Amino acid sequence: MTGHIFKRKAYQALLKWKKESNGETALLVEGARRVGKSTLVRQFAQNEYKSFMYFDFSRSSKDERELFEDLSDMDLFFTRLRVLKDVTLYERDTVIVFDEVQKYPVARQAIKALVEDGRYDYLETGSLVSIHKNVENIIIPSEEEVFNLYPLDYEEFLWASGSENGLNLIREAWQNKRGFGDAVNRKLMRDFRLYMLVGGMPQAVSKYLDTKDLAEVDKVKRSIIRLYCNDFQKIDKTGKAMSLFMSIPSQLSANANRFRPGSVIERTRAEQLDNLIFMMQDSKTVNVCYHANDPNVGLDLSVNKSAYKIFLADTGLFVSMAFWDKDFAENTIYKKLLNDSLSANLGYVYENMAAQMLVASGHRLFYYAFPDGNKHNYEIDFLCSKDAKIHPVEVKSEGYNTHRSLDEFCKKYSSRVGNRYLVYTKDFRKEGETILLPIYMLGLI
Repeated sequence: MTGHIFKRKAYQALLKWKKESNGETALLVEGARRVGKSTLVRQFAQNEYKSFMYFDFSRSSKDERELFEDLSDMDLFFTRLRVLKDVTLYERDTVIVFDEVQKYPVARQAIKALVEDGRYDYLETGSLVSIHKNVENIIIPSEEEVFNLYPLDYEEFLWASGSENGLNLIREAWQNKRGFGDAVNRKLMRDFRLYMLVGGMPQAVSKYLDTKDLAEVDKVKRSIIRLYCNDFQKIDKTGKAMSLFMSIPSQLSANANRFRPGSVIERTRAEQLDNLIFMMQDSKTVNVCYHANDPNVGLDLSVNKSAYKIFLADTGLFVSMAFWDKDFAENTIYKKLLNDSLSANLGYVYENMAAQMLVASGHRLFYYAFPDGNKHNYEIDFLCSKDAKIHPVEVKSEGYNTHRSLDEFCKKYSSRVGNRYLVYTKDFRKEGETILLPIYMLGLI
């Protein structure tokens, strides 16, 4: 819980679920630890219902847990609930919240019977909720919808910073396909680089708003990273999941066309490695980008599960992790980003940011690499599928001289390509068929 309650777009998704479900499904809000799930759900429960009942299964009592072991008499069950929690229940105007439901899977299984009963609404929050050991002895309720909550996106960050209409100018420019001019673009990029450094974790944003001190923000982000590492160590006693997680910045900085787990953990069977990657994905702390062997509208049909890149779900955390063995004063990314002097070898920060923005705007992540005929590869950083076309995205950290990979890809798959984007730090413009897009617009494509 932070000292600030942030406006989140996810609130509208919860309103939509409440109206359309009308009690016929529960909603499970998934997301990484410290991403704001509990705050969002409690705020929604307080605002949208006459009363709400709250269970936090990370600290619930034995008496609370035992309630869910016998649902044979629903009238008796709800009578015991009212007495134990001292909350008045109003039929069709009360929501019961199961926070950190992964800590007590029996309560998650109870959702089936509770939804079928129909008297009240049910919201759940969870992290790592589908890890096998958390669900192997229960029946996952089919009456459960799932919604993913991500770190604050750029617009939410601007709202938090007091710029309620902050993205309207950018959105208008995108719709009209025009730029701002160099001076305005530099100002917009300065604002955006601050978002890259702080990130979208509510606790980090709150610390920045309170102190305006990036050193203090860095301490908060490092505490979140340590929390994630502790979680991985609890789930995977070998320590391999944590090692893979901490290696993400170095893997991206190597500029290879895939994540190379063998350089981090040795003698790991393919099945075990698959489980480790699944575990990382399931934690919602990372975004995995898979290679599409045949880039077409149905990208899932040609996905290569053995070739992938892994990005941090929050670029602010990525910045802290990239210089994990140094303190804030020695983290050159802070200095270089603030001064707009990020060198090409730190361009992977922008690539991580692009991945985060695409995921937040509803895209799944795919990339494509193909030989250039000279023992090297052309590579398209991201492929987006929309309107029966493929939209390739190449990311640059600064200016550019050429976009050869993008050109060759569009030549190779000309009949499949829709818009082609080069994402960079300069102003919006078009160069032939290529749209040169300032990175702060990427979430709008």
